[in-house]
Formats: sequence, structure tokens, C-alpha cells
Amino acid sequence: MSKFSGLNQQTVKDISSYKKEPEWMRKFRLQALEHFEKKLMPTFGGDLTGLDLNKIHYFVKSTDGIKHTWEDVPEEIKRTYDKLGIPKLEQKFLAGVKAQWDSEMVYGSLLKDLEEQGVVFLSMDEGLQKYPDLVKQYFGTIIPIDNNKFASLNSAVWSGGSFIYVPPKVSISLPLQAYFRINAKNIGQFERTLIIADEGSFIHYIEGCSSPVYTTDSLHAGVVEIIVKKGARVRYTTVQNWSKNVYNLVTKRAWVGEDAIMEWVDFNSGSKLTMKYPSAILAGKGAKVNMLALAIAGAGQRQDCGGKAIHLASDTSSTITSKSISHHGGATSYRGLVKIGSGVSRIRSKTVCQALILDNESKSETYPAISAIGPNCEISHEATVSKISEEQIFYLQSRGITEAGAQALIVNGFIKPLVKELPFEYAIELNQLIRLEMEGGI
Repeated sequence: MSKFSGLNQQTVKDISSYKKEPEWMRKFRLQALEHFEKKLMPTFGGDLTGLDLNKIHYFVKSTDGIKHTWEDVPEEIKRTYDKLGIPKLEQKFLAGVKAQWDSEMVYGSLLKDLEEQGVVFLSMDEGLQKYPDLVKQYFGTIIPIDNNKFASLNSAVWSGGSFIYVPPKVSISLPLQAYFRINAKNIGQFERTLIIADEGSFIHYIEGCSSPVYTTDSLHAGVVEIIVKKGARVRYTTVQNWSKNVYNLVTKRAWVGEDAIMEWVDFNSGSKLTMKYPSAILAGKGAKVNMLALAIAGAGQRQDCGGKAIHLASDTSSTITSKSISHHGGATSYRGLVKIGSGVSRIRSKTVCQALILDNESKSETYPAISAIGPNCEISHEATVSKISEEQIFYLQSRGITEAGAQALIVNGFIKPLVKELPFEYAIELNQLIRLEMEGGI
């Protein structure tokens, strides 16, 4: 396993050279590095003083190339993914699967009928090699290289991730899936995902994330760019369970065209600190975005999550629903933005934040921001914080349910809106992750 450690111009050049990238991508990476070096660390969202970027390995080679059949994947990696059920999920959904181990994709498959419809589902590295003009047209346009410090870092050292193109009027009824795993100490994972949904198309993309526990900290700083063209619809679902030594600092954004729909479904568990705010630029008349998120924070964890809706066209709408659970001294916070551009009208936006606190040591906070300009705009924001009361527990116990069972029922009812939006296999996984996370707390 080879590693590129330290961050400087030579590291960036080495990564680009190893991947045999075109000259424009090498220049893109070097420009991003300059922005990264100039930008200060974020001062909001959580404590980043423990993150030592000098100790991070910025690229780790896991295997020799991408394997297109499960039998060709190295045994060590295969055993891990077998335990996680990756091939079983593929068999269940009969759809595409991409699996990333540390810095590189190690397994990829796609049904033949999707290929015949013109659907492209590759690793980002493969996409750059096979569709350089298409990648160059959109790469870094939704999230520019100077957007924030960690987006600049990703732009400089990105590796892996997914590249998806769905042709006009093609509807993919079953989800395409990707799985990202950090499996080495002091690793930085910087996958880059670019999804282009052409006019009138539909795609549901699901990503899963996990890592083992180490005594040292790791960094996950992915970037996701999505283009939803006229009349298209994209659903992007995340089910993450990073270990509690991972800094999860992610930038996700979609550009939504006329009468197009973007849907974010986001579950955040684990990690030492998560800072993630999926956003949508509603650029076309009639564009819509729906965001549904759940964050769970336990002992020593901070989940700083939210959503952003930027209304740049008239007759656009946004709905943001954020749920959080904190226990054993964990901290959750909603950080969001609804912004309405100048000269647009007839905007509808609704934000709902609901927090459930399970003990007296945990906490939850809300940081909404609303910038409204224009006539005939309907904007609302509501936030509620609640605790499991003794009366609720007593009532359920009087029906023959144990105290732990009563608390579990209340939590399950709280998360139901998110669970019902997931495919069956992922709903089971999410419920299991929540049960494991809450053990000892309920």
C-alpha cells in the first residue's frame, strides 16, 4: 500500500501524474492548493484544533485498478465488504454498485440494460479518462475551488468518487449505489462526485460511509456536485456511520433547472465532528428542493448539520426538514440558510427543525439565516426541542413495555419520516445503526 503524505505542490503533481490526468486538471489542482493555503480554518460549527493536517496521508493506493467482477477484488477488501453486505445489496437491487476503499475505487458494476440506455456510472477517475470534455464542462462549476477551505483541499487532492450521466428522458427505477470506507490510520478521503441528470431524467443515488476505530484522527472531506436539468429529478441519499475519530467535513451542492426537482435525504451518525450543509441553487423557474436530514450525536460528538436553499428564479420552492437526537452529552445543531435573490417573486420556503434530547448533559442548537427580497414570498421557520418525559415512559410501561423498549419506541417514531424514504435494505441498516448508537442510552 503506497501513500502520498504531506501537502505541497509536489504531492499534488504526484497524484495527478500517477492518475495520468490531462494538463487542465493538473492546473486545476494546483490553483485549488493555492486557495487552500490562503483560506483560514472555519471558526463555526465545531472545534477543529485537534485536526493536524500535517499528519494526513493525502492518497493511499489500495489495489491495482478497478475490479468489475467481485471475484477479482483482493481477499482482504472482499472480506470487509462481504461483512458489510455490498454484493448482497447489488443482488437485491440489481443496480449499479461502486465501492471505494480509502483513496481508490476497488469494485464497480453496472447492469447492461442501463449501459444500453446510455447511462454512465464510473469512478470519477474513469470518468475523467473516458469523458474528459464532459467532465471539464461541469467539474468545479457548482462548487468553485475557492468555495471554502476543505472544498479547496478536495479540489487539490481529490481521488475516487462517482461520475454519473443520465441521458434525456431516461428514468432509472432502481438506485445506483456507492460505498466509501476509510480503512487506514491518519487517512484523508477526498472523493469527488459529479452527477449530471439531463432533461426529463430521473436517478436515485445512494452512498454509504463507514470506518473502523483507530486511536488517531482521520479526515473525510468529500465534494458532491449535481446538475439537475430542465424537468429532471435527482434523489441523493446518504447513510453514514463514521467511527468517532473521523472529522467529516463535506460540501454538497446541486444546481436545479426549470421545473426540476432535487431531493436530499441525509442520515449522519458517528464521527468526531460532522459539518455538512447540503444545498441547492434553484436557478430555473418552477425548480424545487426537498431536504430531509437526521443527525445523532453521542458522547464526545458534535453533529453540525443543516441545509441551504438559494432561490434565484421565480416560482421556486424549498422544504427543509431537520431532525436530531443527542444523548450521553452529545451536541447537535442545525445551521441553515434560505436566500432569495433580487428580482424574483412567488417563492415558498419552509424549514422545520426538531430536536430530541435524551438526557440532561446533551444539547441542541439552531442557527437559521433567512435573506428575503421580493414580493409574494412565503417563508416560514419553526424549531422545537423536546425531551422524553417521565409521563411518556410511564404511559408505555403501563401497557407492559419495558423502559428501554418505551424509549426505543419514542425514538423510532421520531425518525419514521426519514426511514420511510429509504429503500427497504437501507431502512433496515439505518434502524440497526441507530440501535447500536443508542445502546446504553435507551
